[in-house]
Amino acid sequence: MSALVARIARSLRRPSTRSQDGFDRRLIAPMILGSVLNPINSSMIAVALVPIGAAFGAPPARTAWLVSALYLATAIGQPVIGRLVDGYGPRRLYLVGTALVGAAGLLGILAPTLGVLIASRVLLGFGTSAAYPASMSLTRSEAERTGQESPVGILTALSVANQVTAVVGPALGGLLIGLGGWQWIFAVNIPLSAACLVLGARRLPKAPTGGKEQDTRLPKARVDLAGMGLFAVALVTAMLFLMGPQLTHWYLLVLAALAAGGFAVRELRTAEPFIDLRVFGSNGPLMTTYLRQVLSFITLYAFLYGFTQWLEEGRGLSASMAGLIQLPLSLSAVLVSGITGRRPWLRGKLVVGSVFQVIGSALLLLLGSGSAVWLLILVGVVMGVPQGLIGLANQNALYHQADPARIGSAAGLLRTFMYLGALIASSANAAFFKHGADTRGLHDLGLFMAAVSVLLAAATLLDPSLRRVGAPNP
Repeated sequence: MSALVARIARSLRRPSTRSQDGFDRRLIAPMILGSVLNPINSSMIAVALVPIGAAFGAPPARTAWLVSALYLATAIGQPVIGRLVDGYGPRRLYLVGTALVGAAGLLGILAPTLGVLIASRVLLGFGTSAAYPASMSLTRSEAERTGQESPVGILTALSVANQVTAVVGPALGGLLIGLGGWQWIFAVNIPLSAACLVLGARRLPKAPTGGKEQDTRLPKARVDLAGMGLFAVALVTAMLFLMGPQLTHWYLLVLAALAAGGFAVRELRTAEPFIDLRVFGSNGPLMTTYLRQVLSFITLYAFLYGFTQWLEEGRGLSASMAGLIQLPLSLSAVLVSGITGRRPWLRGKLVVGSVFQVIGSALLLLLGSGSAVWLLILVGVVMGVPQGLIGLANQNALYHQADPARIGSAAGLLRTFMYLGALIASSANAAFFKHGADTRGLHDLGLFMAAVSVLLAAATLLDPSLRRVGAPNP
């Protein structure tokens, strides 16, 4: 973590470090700062759900929409903005997106009702959808300019930065809530947005980094409004059912299935689809990477939100203390990323990560209202290992598997599948914690997480393409 901070600090001090054979280091600070906006907001909210519920008199099933709203927005926004990045270049999308983050922060501070607070999370989701595909596009352009086939150091820095902020988020959120209340986790977006706007305006190239006046890799992108609408209807109706599954709500599943079918027909027939389903049929390895992304982040986010809520309600800790309990997870993830980040063997990372997810899920079954603090910390340390392995491995796999001309939209889709995992995790938390985050619900959640982790291990071991991507040279 200290090395990452030092790298950002050096890039902030240097007015220009671009060369013909090295990565333009001026880009690193805006790329990293912009890409961490989503994970920091995703994780800070974990310790705020209980105090927000108390402030508005809302049960966990309703406050869960603070999580789901952000991920619904990002699941839709990532592929759209990724395609716009491919067509229009990263700079303007980056600036518009980070400006929306500041507006969402202001709306969250002033929100008079839970509904308005949820709306601010939707705006935040769209705003944070821009920086990651913009960063991946810039990375690909710089690789083409410098002749570096795989800029592992930059990809590792992006992944580690996202992991660090995601796992530090609960501790930071707990500190902010202790200082000034839950509103402060929304207020922090205002200075972050301002910093991104200044860095982005000063350092991101007005033309693609290859030096051309206009990026001609793809025609100017059009927004597939019909596809977006059908995709949103399918997700929302499925979420409504999963967050309160009852036989009387069968019609929600029917609506979700109809919307999903209509979405598939629409995307296969339109020239410029919202999500190009034809890519999946012609690129099996990339599709498998997206599947692993969903499975891995179901477990990671189910743990992040479920374990944190249980610490506050089931174990009786304050928001600040619950955040501090999560710090060892952060240290474990950063340490693992630092040790393995530059090692290219992706298959080994994914297998080890899935095994540790199974172990961490099983450890949840040992917890109770009187569990010792050392056991709580041990669970966090174990779950930090897959946090430090899986995200980086999937990101590197995508970098090798995706069409270089569509790297922005492919990266956006990787984030979309991550958020689909988070949505399923949010639904699981709402279902298992229907009447509060009690120990029985935590144990049921642990069994669910273990089953998903076994599927992740199977999806890794049965994928022959991973033997070729990043395998060590004989």
